[in-house]
Amino acid sequence: VQLQASGGGSVQAGGSLRLSCAASGSTSNINFIGWYRQAPGNDRELVARVSPGGFTTYTDSVKGRFAISRDDTTNTAYLRMNSLKPEDSAVYYCNADARNDYGEFLHEYWDQGTQVTVSS
Repeated sequence: VQLQASGGGSVQAGGSLRLSCAASGSTSNINFIGWYRQAPGNDRELVARVSPGGFTTYTDSVKGRFAISRDDTTNTAYLRMNSLKPEDSAVYYCNADARNDYGEFLHEYWDQGTQVTVSS
């Protein structure tokens, strides 16, 4: 499985951006898709993820501002980021995990990362 992300860039505080992440290859076992982020000097943290059934999880700092969705017909996930703050600045990594029919973990995939910069 390969993950190809797009979107991101620079925006002023209060602005919006949308990230996309398209999975290709053997995608039939893809389970959760989501984004992590890492700012300089910080650990990588989960931002949001969505299950095959559409169940979403968000870190507290982005609740009400970010929205994640997925389109399983195109194997693409989207992260809409509104009301961006300077503290949202980080490298955002698309992440997906694959599981077998028994729910057992098979593999985890990452993209190369996308820079998001929010200026005050």
